[in-house]
Amino acid sequence: MEKENLIAKLSLDFALRIVKLRKYLVETKREYVLSKQILRCGTSIGANIYESEHAQTKADFIAKLYISLKEANETKYWLELLYRAEYIENKLYESMGNDLGKIIGTLVNIIKKAKGIAPPPNL
Repeated sequence: MEKENLIAKLSLDFALRIVKLRKYLVETKREYVLSKQILRCGTSIGANIYESEHAQTKADFIAKLYISLKEANETKYWLELLYRAEYIENKLYESMGNDLGKIIGTLVNIIKKAKGIAPPPNL
C-alpha cells in the first residue's frame, strides 16, 4: 500500500481552490489581470511538487521544492492584494491563507529534512 503524499494532496486541493477563485473573480467581479496572476502561481505550487517526485537527484528534488516555496510566497502576495483591493472577503482570505500557511510550513520542513537540517524540538 502506497503512503499518501501529504504535500501533494495539500497542493492539489489548494490548486483546485485557486481555479475556483479565478472563476469567481472573472465571472462575478470581472477581474482578469490579478486573477490570472494568482492562477499561475497558485497552481504552479503543486505542479512543481509533483515534478519533484521524479527528481533525478537530491539537489534536483530540493530545487523543485524551492520553486514551489517561491510560488507559494508569490501566491500569498496576490491573495493579500486581492483582499486589500476588496475583491475577496476576509473569510475567504483567511481560509486560503491558512491553507497556504500549511503548504509553506510543510515545504519548509521537507526542504530542511532533505538538506539534513534538524527541525526545532517541540516545545
